[in-house]
Order: sequence, then structure tokens, then C-alpha cells
Amino acid sequence: MTSSAASAQVEAALAPYGWDEEWAAAFAPYAAQGLLPGRVVRVDRGHCDLITPEGPVQADTAFVTPHDPLRVICTGDWAAVDPAGDPRFVRAYLPRRTAFVRSTSSKRSEGQILAANVDHAVIAVSLAVELDLGRIERFLALAWESGAQPLVVLTKADLVPDAGVLSHLVQDVEATAPGVSVLPVSSHSGEGLDVLTALVLGGTTVLLGVSGAGKSSLANALIGHDTMTVQAARDTDGKGRHTTTTRNLLALPGGGVLIDTPGLRGVGLFDAGAGVGQTFAEIEEIAEGCRFHDCGHDAEPGCAVLAAIADGSLAERRLTSYRKLIRENRYIVAKTDARARAEMRREWRIKGAQGRAAMEAKRGRLR
Repeated sequence: MTSSAASAQVEAALAPYGWDEEWAAAFAPYAAQGLLPGRVVRVDRGHCDLITPEGPVQADTAFVTPHDPLRVICTGDWAAVDPAGDPRFVRAYLPRRTAFVRSTSSKRSEGQILAANVDHAVIAVSLAVELDLGRIERFLALAWESGAQPLVVLTKADLVPDAGVLSHLVQDVEATAPGVSVLPVSSHSGEGLDVLTALVLGGTTVLLGVSGAGKSSLANALIGHDTMTVQAARDTDGKGRHTTTTRNLLALPGGGVLIDTPGLRGVGLFDAGAGVGQTFAEIEEIAEGCRFHDCGHDAEPGCAVLAAIADGSLAERRLTSYRKLIRENRYIVAKTDARARAEMRREWRIKGAQGRAAMEAKRGRLR
């Protein structure tokens, strides 16, 4: 087979999974070695399933299993695979365009990569339970940090028949998600599915949310048939069991692919400073008017953020959430960054000294 014919075969087989000229150029050195390109659709216990020009194959990942958990192969990666052999091996994977990373649930300062090379991050939020705006902000911070475009989908919209109530819920989330589309959707009635399908057309979309958020039903609706198992959520709190146990990449009938993920119990930040800033873009914009460039928006004179809270143009809940995520992210970064740790200790000493001075002044007035 000529090189042009081989390229055409690769293009025909992999284009539905996101293959383009840039990926082809990045893969060229591996093609020269006789390796086969493939997109990882599932990873499980040292092996991964890939879609290749020869069809689906399974390969061993022993050669690409480093100590750094952020460099392990994951769903969405483009890989270079042995052209033959039993077993086959993944020899390398291409540099990622985007990566969705959260901190692990362990006490160690480690990140866990959930999906790679994602264009759209759909955050599924169930309307069957009370909205948790703080959790939505966490998901948004991770999505912005990944490099993907976030989209909040309010699932089970058929459970809110009052159009006025539904409109208020959408407005609440829109105020929490500046610059992000918020779309009410019902997998049961079909409401909003045509708009969602158009928004994710042609790219790679990762589907995120807690258990019971309706991700599996949404995935089935987008794919057009029941690929994912669906289980009922508990009536008491809307929580569900993990119907999806691995991250799976699935082709969408209209073009593009969907990565469905298990429900996330924890949404820990991992070096997501830029993502937090994007999530709270209105606060950072207001903060440009603060008198001091390092204003903590606590009690400093000339603080534009506190002034915005006082005049009602900024919700106090937003500032509280912003402070919380900033502190959490700085703590995670400080675990592995000596300079960040030293800066945090310096700030603690200054605040401690200020607190002691305030106490001494108070005692002096009482004498």
C-alpha cells in the first residue's frame, strides 16, 4: 500500500473519532517506525481498548505506565500501537491538547486525569434535587483549567413543569457560570436534546457529574440507543449508584465522540488557579478596581469587591465560594511547591501578628 493510500485509510477510519491533519502531523514520526495510530476508548487494569484503522484492538500499556499519575494513558488519548503481535503494546501517546484533572481522594498531593483531548465539558446537574451551586463552581473550575469549553446541562427538566420556576433555576446557574451556556434538558421528553446535540457536534465531549445526575440517560439520548445502563436515583436525596464504572469513549451518530465518566463523589481542585479565576471572572474583573493590587477582599480600605457586595451588584455567596476555592487550590499547590509554601507561611505570620496587635489594642482600651 502506498503512503497516500495508507493515509487515506487512516483518515477514513479515525476521522469520526477526531483524527485531523494536526494529529496526523504529530503521529508522523511513529508512522515512520511502522506503528499504528489509535484512539483510546477505554482503560482497565493495565490494558486499553483502541479504535485503529484495522478496527478495535486491545493493547498492553506496560510501556507507558510512569510513576507520575498524570502521565498514565487515559480515555481520549491518541496512541501509537504495535501493528501486530500477541499481546500488542502501546508504545507512546501523542501530546495532549487538553486534559481534565482533579485531585485524588487520598491525602497525597496527586492529580488524577479523567479524560484527554476534550473540546467540550458537559456538567450534568439534576433538577430532581436542590441545586448545589458550590459544586457547580468546582466542576466549572476544573473544566476551564482543562482547556475545554464547559456547558452546564440541567437534567430531568421534565420534573420542573412550571416554566417560571425552571427559568429562575436557569438564571441562578447562569449567575454562577459567567460565560457558560446553561441548558435545561430532559432525556424523558426530549426537551433541549436537539440544542445540546448541535452544541457538541463534531468534537470530543466529556460528560461529568455526580451519581444520579442523569449522565447515563443523557448519553443514551445523545447516542440514540441504550448503550449505558440506567439506574434509578434515591427519592430521598437524588443520589444514584455508579452505573458507569469506567470512562468510555463512544461515537455520536451525528459526528463527534462522547466520553462518559463514572459519577464523581469528590471534585477536588488540582493546580486550577486559572480555572478558578475564569469561574469567578466577574470578581476578578471587579478586583481590578481595588486600591491594593494584592487585596484580599477581606477588610482592606478601597476594596472594590466589598463595595460591590455592599451595593448588591455582587452576591456575598460568590465571594465566599471564591475565597474557599482559592484557599483550597493554594493548599494543593503548596504541597509540591516550596515557594508557595513559604508564601503561605509568611501570610500566616502576618495575620497572626495582626491578630495579636488587635488583641493588645483591645486590652489597652479596656484597662
